[in-house]
Amino acid sequence: MHRFHVPKMSCGGCLRTVSQAIQNVDPQAQVEGDLNNRVIIVVSAKAEAPLLTALAEAGYSAQAHRQRD
Repeated sequence: MHRFHVPKMSCGGCLRTVSQAIQNVDPQAQVEGDLNNRVIIVVSAKAEAPLLTALAEAGYSAQAHRQRD
């Protein structure tokens, strides 16, 4: 499971675009979004790097987001 902070993600359309970008890399990926915090949770067997690259290519640069306990 991966968590990414996507600063430019602000609406449902953004979330759809972000989800599509992830699913272009891994069609089996599950993407869940939190628009208020601009965070997505991705369940995928793919490594973090290609997912981040796909997001950047879609116009949504992202960073790994580590949840604080």
